[in-house]
Amino acid sequence: MAVPAVIAAGVVVSGAQAQTPANLPAKTPEQIIALAAGNKVEALSGTVQQTSDLGLPKLPSGDQQSGGQGQSGGTAGVASLMELLTGSHTAKVYADGPQKARVQVLDQLAERDLVRNGTSVWLYNSARNEATHLQLPAGAGQHTGMGSGQGLSGPALTPQAVAQRFLSMVGPSTQVSSGSAAKVAGRSAYELVLSPKPGTTKANTLISEVSIDVDSATGLPLAVRVQARGQEKPAFSVEYSQLSLAAPAASVFEFTPPAGAKVTQRTLPARDHAKAESRTPGGTLPAQNRPQVVGDGWDAVVVAKAGVSPSMLTSSPLFAQMTKPVNGGRLLHTSLVNVLIKDDGTVLAGSVPVQRLQAVAQDR
Repeated sequence: MAVPAVIAAGVVVSGAQAQTPANLPAKTPEQIIALAAGNKVEALSGTVQQTSDLGLPKLPSGDQQSGGQGQSGGTAGVASLMELLTGSHTAKVYADGPQKARVQVLDQLAERDLVRNGTSVWLYNSARNEATHLQLPAGAGQHTGMGSGQGLSGPALTPQAVAQRFLSMVGPSTQVSSGSAAKVAGRSAYELVLSPKPGTTKANTLISEVSIDVDSATGLPLAVRVQARGQEKPAFSVEYSQLSLAAPAASVFEFTPPAGAKVTQRTLPARDHAKAESRTPGGTLPAQNRPQVVGDGWDAVVVAKAGVSPSMLTSSPLFAQMTKPVNGGRLLHTSLVNVLIKDDGTVLAGSVPVQRLQAVAQDR
């Protein structure tokens, strides 16, 4: 399993609610994995509850910190990252096939929307009253962060998208078992438990175990919880609190910016989607700037060049507040993920102890 918590950190995280036991016929872990792999749900609407307990202080959102005014460069990026790592969120999610999806993240006094309808994608922030309209090239599939894979993987804020990341990386270093059946959002579910095997692998990861609740009827993942070593409560969790598998109304996927909204129009050029991961909208990234993964198990580390200059990043007051100096750079430490930002702007991240990041940094 490669860098599971790093991937999960690119998703908004959630707090699991108390679950009711369910009576289901026994299944082996292999059967539960097969059930999830056979998920073919194409349409749904629901509410996703999300939270994190990573040992970081809670911070206001980027808009609240700036008094509703836009932030620049690294400051806005750091604020968004900190809010992601420390906040709790509720999101409304809708999907109908691979090219129709909507996510509404409900902030305390505002709302953020992502709406895809075919080749049209809208991003809207009500706090700033700003919208971006992306026009995708004809024939574009699920290459806009909306998920991919067999059946409905859904938007990146959903349990199925997070579960897919973990399940796709199960390998020799992973121990698989089954837990207690439960009801999630009123639906009966099997619990699948993934954990690092004892030995060197377990010593080099911050993750104790990952549990995934899989719908007994459809195989749709309904909840994901990630346990950090030495921590009683889940450090990361995301689950449905309400769920319907009926197709949403077509109007759900239509979006019109409110009056007075600042609208930015962008058209993405047609390109080879098989090579999309190595490109930017303006062209191909040099090989040395592409993110790389060192290792292939629970102790894997992602290495990437920062998207902004080191000075823009380190000038943020939040950056200084949330990181501490270490040899060669600064460290963002959480119970589930460590991120090492080197003085030259290189970023190393993984669900691993800082010593593992520093060892990888020395070899590069």
